[in-house]
Amino acid sequence: MEYRIIKSPSKGTLDILFRRKGSASTSPIEDNDAVGLVQGRLIDMVFAADIAEKAAGVVVEDIKGQCPQNLIMIAIFGDTAAVEAAIKEIQYKFESSKTGANL
Repeated sequence: MEYRIIKSPSKGTLDILFRRKGSASTSPIEDNDAVGLVQGRLIDMVFAADIAEKAAGVVVEDIKGQCPQNLIMIAIFGDTAAVEAAIKEIQYKFESSKTGANL
Protein backbone atom coordinates (compact mmCIF):
# COMPACT_ATOMS: atom_id res chain seq x y z
CA MET A 1 0.00 0.00 0.00
CA GLU A 2 1.04 3.55 -0.63
CA TYR A 3 0.05 6.54 1.50
CA ARG A 4 0.22 10.30 0.95
CA ILE A 5 -1.20 13.25 2.87
CA ILE A 6 -1.84 16.55 1.13
CA LYS A 7 -2.18 19.44 3.59
CA SER A 8 -4.17 22.44 2.34
CA PRO A 9 -4.93 20.90 -1.06
CA SER A 10 -5.23 23.33 -3.94
CA LYS A 11 -8.53 23.89 -5.73
CA GLY A 12 -7.12 22.10 -8.77
CA THR A 13 -6.17 19.05 -6.71
CA LEU A 14 -9.64 18.91 -5.17
CA ASP A 15 -11.19 19.29 -8.65
CA ILE A 16 -9.20 16.27 -9.88
CA LEU A 17 -10.33 14.17 -6.93
CA PHE A 18 -13.98 15.21 -7.17
CA ARG A 19 -14.03 14.44 -10.91
CA ARG A 20 -12.63 10.96 -10.21
CA LYS A 21 -14.93 10.10 -7.29
CA GLY A 22 -16.68 6.80 -7.82
CA SER A 23 -20.16 8.02 -6.87
CA ALA A 24 -22.11 10.82 -5.25
CA SER A 25 -21.10 11.48 -1.64
CA THR A 26 -23.35 10.10 1.06
CA SER A 27 -21.73 12.45 3.58
CA PRO A 28 -21.02 16.12 2.96
CA ILE A 29 -17.38 16.93 2.25
CA GLU A 30 -17.00 20.42 3.65
CA ASP A 31 -13.71 20.61 5.54
CA ASN A 32 -10.93 19.94 3.04
CA ASP A 33 -8.09 21.03 5.28
CA ALA A 34 -6.25 17.85 4.26
CA VAL A 35 -6.65 14.83 2.01
CA GLY A 36 -5.12 11.44 2.68
CA LEU A 37 -4.59 9.19 -0.31
CA VAL A 38 -4.23 5.43 0.09
CA GLN A 39 -3.71 3.06 -2.82
CA GLY A 40 -3.78 -0.72 -2.81
CA ARG A 41 -5.85 -3.82 -3.50
CA LEU A 42 -9.64 -3.59 -3.26
CA ILE A 43 -9.88 -5.79 -0.17
CA ASP A 44 -7.31 -3.63 1.61
CA MET A 45 -8.98 -0.36 0.58
CA VAL A 46 -12.36 -1.45 1.96
CA PHE A 47 -10.64 -2.44 5.21
CA ALA A 48 -8.69 0.86 5.26
CA ALA A 49 -11.85 2.91 4.65
CA ASP A 50 -13.56 1.24 7.60
CA ILE A 51 -10.55 1.84 9.85
CA ALA A 52 -10.29 5.50 8.83
CA GLU A 53 -13.94 6.31 9.41
CA LYS A 54 -13.93 4.59 12.82
CA ALA A 55 -10.65 6.24 13.90
CA ALA A 56 -11.40 9.89 13.16
CA GLY A 57 -14.06 12.30 11.93
CA VAL A 58 -13.25 11.89 8.25
CA VAL A 59 -15.13 11.20 5.02
CA VAL A 60 -13.75 8.45 2.78
CA GLU A 61 -14.43 8.30 -0.96
CA ASP A 62 -13.28 5.85 -3.61
CA ILE A 63 -11.30 7.41 -6.45
CA LYS A 64 -11.56 5.92 -9.95
CA GLY A 65 -8.46 5.45 -12.05
CA GLN A 66 -7.05 3.44 -14.92
CA CYS A 67 -4.72 0.92 -13.34
CA PRO A 68 -3.70 -2.30 -15.07
CA GLN A 69 -2.53 -3.79 -11.75
CA ASN A 70 -6.10 -3.66 -10.35
CA LEU A 71 -5.13 -1.23 -7.61
CA ILE A 72 -7.63 1.29 -6.36
CA MET A 73 -7.36 4.47 -4.34
CA ILE A 74 -9.38 6.01 -1.56
CA ALA A 75 -9.32 9.66 -0.52
CA ILE A 76 -9.74 10.56 3.14
CA PHE A 77 -11.12 14.09 3.59
CA GLY A 78 -11.05 16.03 6.84
CA ASP A 79 -9.04 18.37 9.00
CA THR A 80 -5.30 17.75 9.12
CA ALA A 81 -5.24 16.10 12.55
CA ALA A 82 -8.11 13.75 11.69
CA VAL A 83 -6.58 12.72 8.35
CA GLU A 84 -3.19 12.10 9.98
CA ALA A 85 -4.85 10.06 12.75
CA ALA A 86 -6.78 8.00 10.19
CA ILE A 87 -3.64 7.23 8.15
CA LYS A 88 -1.68 6.29 11.28
CA GLU A 89 -4.47 3.98 12.43
CA ILE A 90 -4.60 2.31 8.99
CA GLN A 91 -0.84 1.75 9.10
CA TYR A 92 -1.03 0.40 12.66
CA LYS A 93 -3.91 -2.01 11.92
CA PHE A 94 -2.24 -3.35 8.77
CA GLU A 95 1.05 -3.89 10.62
CA SER A 96 -0.83 -5.62 13.44
CA SER A 97 -2.64 -7.89 10.99
CA LYS A 98 0.70 -8.94 9.45
CA THR A 99 2.07 -9.94 12.84
CA GLY A 100 -1.10 -11.83 13.78
CA ALA A 101 -2.15 -9.50 16.60
CA ASN A 102 -5.86 -9.43 17.43
CA LEU A 103 -7.64 -6.32 16.24
